[in-house]
Amino acid sequence: MRKLAIGLVHFPVLDSKGGLVPTAITNLDIHDLARSARTYGCSDYFIVHPIAAQRELTERICDHWTTGSSAERIPDRKIALALVRTVATLEEAYERMGGRSEIEVWTTAARKAGAVRSCIESRRALDSDGKPVLLLFGTGWGLAPSVIESADRLLEPIGGNGDFNHLSVRAACAIYLDRLRGPNGAP
Repeated sequence: MRKLAIGLVHFPVLDSKGGLVPTAITNLDIHDLARSARTYGCSDYFIVHPIAAQRELTERICDHWTTGSSAERIPDRKIALALVRTVATLEEAYERMGGRSEIEVWTTAARKAGAVRSCIESRRALDSDGKPVLLLFGTGWGLAPSVIESADRLLEPIGGNGDFNHLSVRAACAIYLDRLRGPNGAP
């Protein structure tokens, strides 16, 4: 089974008009993606943000839960938040995993943005031997096209029963991780 890490990208991502923008880090994303990452055995949870003040905010929140008073009150949260790694760029996340040539980068998108691979096929790939995988999630209106185009794999979008498709990144992350590493496998 391959090592799997996740990354929440705050730049480069798109705004509602297709422009490249950084998005704000949210407390809920820090906590909930860390909890999902820990639940499904991820090695790391990278939060990618180019603005130092946003990275510092993330580190303060994590410190409160990993070494502050809340570490004793809710120890399970401490275990999950210990997976958080704040980085300024995607390249820094790649380097922390051994370098871009040493990993596979997989991306997600709420819309079809190229040739997609199914979660069933991707689960099989994760269960086999191979390079560690960094699974990227975008904020805002999704990952920049350059990130998707440079990835090794684009996972199929999650679809509901109707024409509304606007899941929170927290929900999407949990669904993808369950399909890729959950006990019941992909649908």
